[in-house]
Amino acid sequence: GDDENATNPPPVPPTPQAPHTLSTIKLLILKKGEYDTWAIKMEHYLGHIDYPIWEVIQKGNGHVQVSTNTHGQIRVLPPKTAEEILARERERKAMTTLLMAIPEDHLAKFHKITDAKEIWEAIKSIFCRNDESKKMQKYILKQQFESFSVSNSEGLHKGYDRFQSLLSQLETHGVGVSTEDANQKFLRSLPSS
Repeated sequence: GDDENATNPPPVPPTPQAPHTLSTIKLLILKKGEYDTWAIKMEHYLGHIDYPIWEVIQKGNGHVQVSTNTHGQIRVLPPKTAEEILARERERKAMTTLLMAIPEDHLAKFHKITDAKEIWEAIKSIFCRNDESKKMQKYILKQQFESFSVSNSEGLHKGYDRFQSLLSQLETHGVGVSTEDANQKFLRSLPSS
């Protein structure tokens, strides 16, 4: 016919994309025996949905500023610059994303880990290894704790970050270290001035 538009409906305008938040994305829950598949899916999913968060998980988020008070207790300093605040927000989002993907019966193993990269490594350690290698890893971590020391060239901040990472890994593998023992060990590991 006479009316060309009768056979061709007008094109549908594209739907605007809503920004992705944790509440709008469907998280991939890790199931027993499916770590390898889950890790690949998470890598691709997060790399596509929120690449800066995936970078935090893969590379870490830089070291946290710490200081010691007059009693020798170590405390983490709050972020000051806009860059530090953004880095902390990304870290929290990355950690939340990973924690929400862990089966609930395993969450207690991860609650003291303060870094998304360490959570990713702990997930791999717990869900990817067999029992024999877990025992070996636990033994190696205990040895690393016993022989831990901070060199003059490493410095307080890097030494503290490395020590916290070691404590998190020990906790993940079921080796509890009391706060007092950890503080004493760290203070003894510092180079004499």
